[in-house]
Amino acid sequence: MAERVLIVDDDTRLSAMLSDYLSGNGYTVHTAATAMAGLAELGRLAPDAIILDVMLPDLDGFESCRRMRAVSDVPILMLTAKGEETDRIVGLELGADDYLPKPFNPRELLARLKAILRRRNGGSAVSRILRFGRLEIDPGSRSVRIDGGNCVLTSYQFDLLLALAENAGRTLSREQLLDAVKGEEMEAFDRSIDVHISRIRSAIESDPKHPRRIITVRGAGYVFARFQDDER
Repeated sequence: MAERVLIVDDDTRLSAMLSDYLSGNGYTVHTAATAMAGLAELGRLAPDAIILDVMLPDLDGFESCRRMRAVSDVPILMLTAKGEETDRIVGLELGADDYLPKPFNPRELLARLKAILRRRNGGSAVSRILRFGRLEIDPGSRSVRIDGGNCVLTSYQFDLLLALAENAGRTLSREQLLDAVKGEEMEAFDRSIDVHISRIRSAIESDPKHPRRIITVRGAGYVFARFQDDER
């Protein structure tokens, strides 16, 4: 069955062009011209991924992303008209999986769409559960638990955490993390990694401002610290 993609964008010409392009690459595409219509379609269609524009006539894309993320973990690719770093950071903080500044090459959009869908589908993850004290990371179900309670992460954030945990004790640079989660060569936006790491820390650390699990190594990257006790 073809994967369903919902495009939420009031630019009807762009939506039509993307619909034709993605349909030609095997996807079933639905469109919505407003945020509220997009939210309604999310509930009706249960799409496999959403392409969400920041500039919408009723609600902006950031508020739309927040509302979508409150009811669904569907992968979200945000389109930022200005390509400004602030827009990208806000979108990622609200739960978007990836971003793409306009104007863009449809081939890059397709590559990013495939990447977030691959992450949602689990890629080539193995089923062995990783345990670090009270923290459990299950690649098979793509879930993270602390004391049996689920931690809410996007697909992108799960893959970042998994890459760090599988290399516990080893410092990974931002470039290495980008390679691990995207699996393709794309323009690196270093701050996006930092934003996602911050969200992961909020989910798994007892005190995110003083992290003990994911440690920043200045000038080098991040390292996942092993715990020998039952600390979080």
